[in-house]
Amino acid sequence: MRDITTVDTETVQPEPELIERVINIKRISKVMKGGKRMRISATVVVGDGKGQVGVGHGKAVEVAAAVRKAAVQAQKQMVKIAFRGHTIPHETWGKFGASKVLVKPAAPGTGLIACPQVRAVLEAAGLSDALSKAFGSRNHYNTAKATILALQKLRTIDMTAQARNKPIRHFVERRQNEKVESPAG
Repeated sequence: MRDITTVDTETVQPEPELIERVINIKRISKVMKGGKRMRISATVVVGDGKGQVGVGHGKAVEVAAAVRKAAVQAQKQMVKIAFRGHTIPHETWGKFGASKVLVKPAAPGTGLIACPQVRAVLEAAGLSDALSKAFGSRNHYNTAKATILALQKLRTIDMTAQARNKPIRHFVERRQNEKVESPAG
């Protein structure tokens, strides 16, 4: 018979440490029969720093409760993204609502050049070198969501090779042949 007081250390896994960034906290009001009802709205980005990131939105009477609700929603909506080293493999666009976001790879040491919403998403995902530009609406939630949609479109050369059922050297050789054949101008 097994002793109930002992805990099997092999089966218990600690919860991974998550990076939580509050993007926006604002006061909202709803007009009711007796007057205005004030509440707090919070937008939070959560990531593990290893390629998973999500964004959530929560509303409550108190700030702490709104942030907690948003963080829980963000954890439920976490998605896996593909990246190479400390940057992304290629340029990508994302659109959500009226917000559009362009994210480009950057050389090592460049850092994150982005607006606060995009920066929060990229930091939570674990990226440290990237360039970005936000177009259209600068709504906090929509811009963060557009960034996540852009990051979801990323594909590494390994993923592309596997999807097309080709070896990686097929893509690398092709790229090198195109460089050799291009006329010098």
